[in-house]
Formats: sequence, structure tokens, C-alpha cells
Amino acid sequence: EVQLVESGGGLVQPGGSLRLSCAASGFTFSVYAMKWVRQAPGKGLEWVSGISSGGASTRYADSVKGRFIISRDNAKTTLYLQMNGLKPEDTGVYYCARGGLTTDSTYTYRGQGTQVTVSS
Repeated sequence: EVQLVESGGGLVQPGGSLRLSCAASGFTFSVYAMKWVRQAPGKGLEWVSGISSGGASTRYADSVKGRFIISRDNAKTTLYLQMNGLKPEDTGVYYCARGGLTTDSTYTYRGQGTQVTVSS
């Protein structure tokens, strides 16, 4: 059974940082590209970032480029998202997903999400 379990969300002030983690199991993590998507209150899913299976290629939405860093540790079967310079508009539920290195919010499997709230 494929499982993706996110953690690391929370309440942070504007300009702050958070590091999200996604523990993967039930499939061969190292052969799949992964992505992060998010959903702001009252809005649809938005693609945030993606990373190739080996980690050599990364992509970012323009809204987070230069502030967020995606990475992965295939030995630990874990995906990460380092979020710096957080803004109120980054508020939402963040999901890790298995869905290829595509710049859209489509996916095959998705975790339950972790809430990120950016507010003073």
C-alpha cells in the first residue's frame, strides 16, 4: 500500500521558515519523481515544486522560486520542502504527491497534508 505522510507544518510569522517532510512507503521511492502541491483556503490545488527521481532536476512555481527548496533522501525514502521567506499567501494545506515531474497538480497518490499558516 502506497503511503505518503507529511509533517512539519505549523503557524509561522511572515518572513519565517518551515521544513516540511514526507515519509514515503509501499513503493520504490527512488524511481519516482515527486512533487509538492498546496491548497489555499477556498481555492483549488496549486503545484508548488517537483523533483526528479534521483534529485538532479528540480522545478518551482514562480510564486515560490528563490524561497523554497525541494530535496529528497532516497535512502530514507523521504521528500522535503524547505520554505523560507514565508508570506501570508503561502498559507494552505501542503501535500506531497507522486505524479511525475510535471508542472501541474495532477498526481497518482497524495498524502493527507500538513497545514501551514503564515500570520502575524
